[in-house]
Amino acid sequence: MRSRLRRLVLGATALFTAATALPAAAATTGQPAEQHPSRDGLSAVIRYTEYGIPHILAKNYADLGFGTGWAQAADEVCTLADGFVTLRGERSRYFGPDAAAGGALSGARTNLSSDLYFRGVRESRTVEKLLAEKAPAGPSREVRDMMRGWAAGYNAWLKQKKITDPACAGASWVRPVTELDVAARGLAIASISGEGRFVDTITAAQPPTGATAASGTPSARTPGAKAVAKAADELWGDPGMGSNAVAFRGDTTASGRGLLLGNPHYPWDGGRRFWQSQQTIPGKLNVSGGSLLGTPAISIGFNAHVAWSHTVSTGIPANFHRLTLDPADPTVYLVDGRPERMTKRTVTVAVKDGTPVTRTQWWTRYGPVVTSLSPQAPLPWTGGTAYALHDPNAANLRFADTSLGFGKARSTVDVLASLTRHQGVPWVNTLAADRAGHSLYTQSQVLPRITDELAERCSTELGRTTYPASGIAILDGSRGDCALGSDPDAVVPGIFGPERMPTLKDAPYAENSNGTAWMTNADRPLTGYERIFGTVGTQLGLRTRGAIEDVAAMADRGGLTVRDLQRQQFANRVPAGDLAAGEAARACAALPGGTATGSDGKAVDVSGACEALKVWDRTMDTGSRGALLFDRFWRRLEQAVPADRLWKVPFSAADPVRTPNTLNTDAPGFPTALADAVAELRAAGIALDAPLGAHQFVVRDGKRLPVPGGAGRLGVWNVIEPMWDAAGGGYTEVPFGSSHLQAVGWDGSSCPVARTLLTYSQSSNPKSPHFADQTRLFSGEKWVTSRFCEKDILSSPKLEVVRVHEHR
Repeated sequence: MRSRLRRLVLGATALFTAATALPAAAATTGQPAEQHPSRDGLSAVIRYTEYGIPHILAKNYADLGFGTGWAQAADEVCTLADGFVTLRGERSRYFGPDAAAGGALSGARTNLSSDLYFRGVRESRTVEKLLAEKAPAGPSREVRDMMRGWAAGYNAWLKQKKITDPACAGASWVRPVTELDVAARGLAIASISGEGRFVDTITAAQPPTGATAASGTPSARTPGAKAVAKAADELWGDPGMGSNAVAFRGDTTASGRGLLLGNPHYPWDGGRRFWQSQQTIPGKLNVSGGSLLGTPAISIGFNAHVAWSHTVSTGIPANFHRLTLDPADPTVYLVDGRPERMTKRTVTVAVKDGTPVTRTQWWTRYGPVVTSLSPQAPLPWTGGTAYALHDPNAANLRFADTSLGFGKARSTVDVLASLTRHQGVPWVNTLAADRAGHSLYTQSQVLPRITDELAERCSTELGRTTYPASGIAILDGSRGDCALGSDPDAVVPGIFGPERMPTLKDAPYAENSNGTAWMTNADRPLTGYERIFGTVGTQLGLRTRGAIEDVAAMADRGGLTVRDLQRQQFANRVPAGDLAAGEAARACAALPGGTATGSDGKAVDVSGACEALKVWDRTMDTGSRGALLFDRFWRRLEQAVPADRLWKVPFSAADPVRTPNTLNTDAPGFPTALADAVAELRAAGIALDAPLGAHQFVVRDGKRLPVPGGAGRLGVWNVIEPMWDAAGGGYTEVPFGSSHLQAVGWDGSSCPVARTLLTYSQSSNPKSPHFADQTRLFSGEKWVTSRFCEKDILSSPKLEVVRVHEHR
């Protein structure tokens, strides 16, 4: 049987005439059934190897999209279908208007606000207009073919297969999709950090009436700079997306070739999951990696020549314009004294068991009117002023072409060339390494073209403080000379061109852990970029500090291999622990009577914590004792002690990786945080020296799997962010953290040396054999050996072949 399958795969590779077919989930074995595709329909060959990873073989881009859509549906049909309900603006119709929207494709809190926004986008025909743009401003023919093929593959799977996932089996909201739906998903992902974060206020903003409308001055509720900066931290410092990545130059490696380690941090459930595959069109494309669900191209991955990953950047992807309104009509604003009427979008949403809801949104030349950054930072719409949000990624359908360019690249030069041509990366940095030994970091992303000069010249009074403090530009929208303008090398107006992007080429190492571009390499700091990209000379996060310490030491040691990357991923070192645990243990032991007073005023015996902190191994391994105590103590300490009093040695821009340091145990909040952490664990029935894995876990197939790693605030590379439930007795299941891991290098052969791991496994369907298999590997800190070359695919002991096609 195995040799027959291999012969069939060889035939499919050469002639695409394989006639075998197995269930798309590749869940069963047995005699393959014959299927004969129609002459003109789309088709592909999918070879499944270990852990349900599909290797999709196609003749052209439409067929490749078809195979990808089919295989994604097989693993994630319910998650995908739920997302398409969102994009159609039909969540209220099926799930009720007040239910939580899920957060996969926007920051909407309720289904109703999500529907009002996405139906408004659809009815304005935004996506159709972008699809009609000529490349590179719009998508290429190849990407259009992939999107069309993806929709056809998804629909074919729905037509030919039975849904077994209880999350949507038999549900009326699981429906066929179109190329437009696939494109709309790509647009939602691009704008998720801009308009997507403001859906609630976009859909709720209404012109003032009565006394407020009569007022020509801003309300007293207009927030100060500190409130806006805090809101920005909550919005654009959101831990809902993050990552680490490092690229090493060839002279640091054993082979003389590049190395890349990618470690994105994303939700473990829902529509922001990654999904693994290999995509091959012989002679045109051969790339392996992870795709964000519902997208046709590989988002993060590698080929025979180059590997790349992304990290969420510090760039602020949107800005605001303060509008000066016509005193007679708050829906008319003035630009250079000339009136412009806002565009009124009236949207009606069907509601489950209720009457349809109709609401109005207000749009300007800059973007939608908004009335707040957060509940604590209102931007009131008065009779005299209003605020409009500008998000250039709300018109960006270029990410798929940029990613496809990466998949075809033969070097880091080609990666940079794809970024330069398409300029489609919305809110991330790119790091890459190639087999010739080159390394690359670049913050080549789509940002509003806010130069420091423009901000100085055109900022409002509020913007003059928010821009330097947080990178949020609030410009005077009443002046035509405050328009964003265009760089000559920009693919579309209003964004920065490639020459403006912070870029580091061929450094011994290039590392990013969601910090500023400034410290990509401690020996080669980047400077000279505009404030909207990020800061220079400011304090680094603990994860950046720890990562630079680790990778700089690795580069100095040299002789690196893929195995060294694997060790770095699961070192689980806690930089906060290295800096503070010893001091905390000594200060704990010095407390009179071994007690401390908690925030509730009660005395707590903390003597047991002193020894637990002292002997803790400073890691977040699953067997580490004292790790959970330090985790809970550190969170309490950061709340109890102001940042400028946490350390005795302050930050110095001359020594950014090693400062600040020396825990200030004299701070009044120190004993309080220790007492609260000890009381918290005891109330939950957790021993102070309990092994981490006993309380940081996921449940799969009815069994608890311990999960290694720790919070980014601790500085841990392998980020895991569980949620504390005091009433439930500790942490809930892990909902977020390390996701699609890849450690990639090259030796003298034609095949890349790659190890990968999809931490939450390939399928969300609890009935799939690939629901938990890679999660068990992650629990044990093990990896998957990538099968990239044909000989490796064909030698898989789990090889299953599926011929998929349209029925017409």
